[in-house]
Amino acid sequence: MRNTKKSLGKFSFGIGDRFAHQAKAQLQAIKMAKNAGVDITPVWNKSYREHQIIRSRAEQTRKQADEAVKSLNWQESYLLDADHINLSNVDYFVDSCDFFTIDVADFIGKSAGQDAINNFIESNKKYIGNLQLPVLGTQIEISDELIQNVANKYLYAVLEAGKIYRHIKDKKQDDPFVVEVSMDETEHPQTPDELFLILSALKEENISVQTIAPKFSGRFNKGVDYVGDVVKFKTEFEQNVAILQLAIEEFGLSKDLKLSVHSGSDKFSIYLAIRETINKFNTGLHIKTAGTSWLEELIGLSEAGGDGLQITKEIYRESLNHYDELCMPYASVIDIDKEQLPSADNVDKWDGNTYVSNLRHDQSNKLYNLHFRQLLHVGYKIAANMGERYLQSLDQNEEIISKNVIENIFDRHIKPLFL
Repeated sequence: MRNTKKSLGKFSFGIGDRFAHQAKAQLQAIKMAKNAGVDITPVWNKSYREHQIIRSRAEQTRKQADEAVKSLNWQESYLLDADHINLSNVDYFVDSCDFFTIDVADFIGKSAGQDAINNFIESNKKYIGNLQLPVLGTQIEISDELIQNVANKYLYAVLEAGKIYRHIKDKKQDDPFVVEVSMDETEHPQTPDELFLILSALKEENISVQTIAPKFSGRFNKGVDYVGDVVKFKTEFEQNVAILQLAIEEFGLSKDLKLSVHSGSDKFSIYLAIRETINKFNTGLHIKTAGTSWLEELIGLSEAGGDGLQITKEIYRESLNHYDELCMPYASVIDIDKEQLPSADNVDKWDGNTYVSNLRHDQSNKLYNLHFRQLLHVGYKIAANMGERYLQSLDQNEEIISKNVIENIFDRHIKPLFL
């Protein structure tokens, strides 16, 4: 089965299925949203890093998505995202994926060369002065210095995005695909005026970008709530939406161009700000939730008790034993206080309810432990190393796990964002 509908739509939702077992439950949550009146395009996303750690292949993710679509008789668009790709690994995904997140964060700050810089400066001189943002009733200032700084900092990254885009286009031929450009995994947020000029550069590279993932202020740690100034975030988000709307008109970019929020799962404190903004400006949204369903697998296994609970305890013990190895690849998107982590011996004494209370993202529960949750979020390699024992446990406890996956996506994510 191949996906013939490849429209991203106004709202799209990135869902991670680390062990290729939750696609049906995830799609059920998307169907529930449709039944409630909101059309959301499901996008199954998985990065090369995740595939390598789990020793999986993109074809497996495609197979699970296709089977879920067929099983639930989903008649709308759905996509498979090659998440955070570059030229070194994009070919791994070309045959299976129809959404490509081009990650250029590693190229930010590198020089594009003087000729390219001079051409960029020359082509953007016409924007020097104040640019009006009518939807906000405000303006941004474009200066010579700003154009030079953007050229020095971001132009090389955009040129690399162009190389990757053209490589994908050459490989895919007439097969349509969606492109996102990601620059969120970097040290400093892009300002709205910088974003405008970055979009100008993307247009010059003829990249048919449909979503862009800038870095926002605050911390977007894996699987836990946003840490930062919510008012400041909302201001940034509104300004970026206004910039995209201006860029669509000015550069002739896709009318459906929208912001993408990475590490978007569990950021409950900013969901109202996002919802109010997309409603205010009648704009779209792409949000990536990645590993939150993997944690729901652990919650379901814990609730099941027996060997399921034992597996979750073993995963935690081994996660502690391999703390540095597991955390290093995610150092920029986790904040774990090791002093707040329970000992493995203590966790071994827990019943299923205690394990779930510590893990489930319920801030009203006094047992909820965000440090425990973050460590397990990056601990999926331990489950992968269990091989068939872990996968068989998922099969044996499918019903209770599916219930948790559906409730997590629909009740804690889709409802506050879209309903």
